[in-house]
Amino acid sequence: MAKILKKSPADLIFSSVTALASFSIIVFIAGILYVLISESSLAIKQFGVIKFLTSTDWDPVKESFGALTNIYGTMLTTFLSLLLAIPVAIGIAVFVTEIAPGFLKGPIGIAIELLAAIPSIIYGMWGLFTLSPIMANHIEPFLKKTVGGLPLIGMLFEGTPMGIDILTASVILSIMIIPFTASIARDSFNLTPSVVKESAYAIGATKWEVIKNIVMPYSKLGVFGGVVLSLGRALGETMAVAFVLGNNHRITTSLLDAAATITVTLANEFAEADNDVYLSSLFYLALVLFVMSFITLAVAKIFLLKAERKHSQ
Repeated sequence: MAKILKKSPADLIFSSVTALASFSIIVFIAGILYVLISESSLAIKQFGVIKFLTSTDWDPVKESFGALTNIYGTMLTTFLSLLLAIPVAIGIAVFVTEIAPGFLKGPIGIAIELLAAIPSIIYGMWGLFTLSPIMANHIEPFLKKTVGGLPLIGMLFEGTPMGIDILTASVILSIMIIPFTASIARDSFNLTPSVVKESAYAIGATKWEVIKNIVMPYSKLGVFGGVVLSLGRALGETMAVAFVLGNNHRITTSLLDAAATITVTLANEFAEADNDVYLSSLFYLALVLFVMSFITLAVAKIFLLKAERKHSQ
């Protein structure tokens, strides 16, 4: 029995290498967190936590910095991009798996994967030179004319359509994250047992009823995982947003105004940081984004685990 339980040298080496690879992730995260805290210590001492998170100041001349405008821009563009992307992505996945004829499934699947492989700077250049003029000349004036006069909703479309604003940045982000949600949702839909769908069709269910009552409930956890992945991508996107968002450190209710996100501020201003407080505040912003991403993804993971337990019962 002892000989049977004894591991061979190859097994020990393999176990050690895989364990080292696993623990290296924790080391990398801890190292990143240490550097961010160390480099932002000056700003943490000068502004504290509450003041930095709630202040709208961003004045390098007066050395007064706050993260609220950047947090607002980051959360708003992320929320809008998910709002635009999720219905389209799920629609694509449903069409590819349940509706499209066989000769279309391959090309559409390849197109989705190619869309995910396009570098973000290409999205940014396309957004600046192609999408931004379209938004400024056609889409935003149309929205301003049609829904701009409605109560409450109208304040979202105040101002002059310029195409360099929150709405354009959100559209770019949504296009970037669609392939992630769509591809994972497609794979999740494909995991639905054929026998279950065929049984539903056999008792007279329509295609819509099969999709709504069989495919969607069976694959909802996988779709939610794709949304979480897209959320992480949207929170951390930099170059594409930097081209079309502007860099306006102000909280605005209009989607037609320029704004600032944490990633855009870091990309635009790191080279301009000419004093220690300014540089430390930028590292502090990076630390805030790190914590935001960690909390957001952790909460999403908790909900996913709860849904898995409920689904398995």
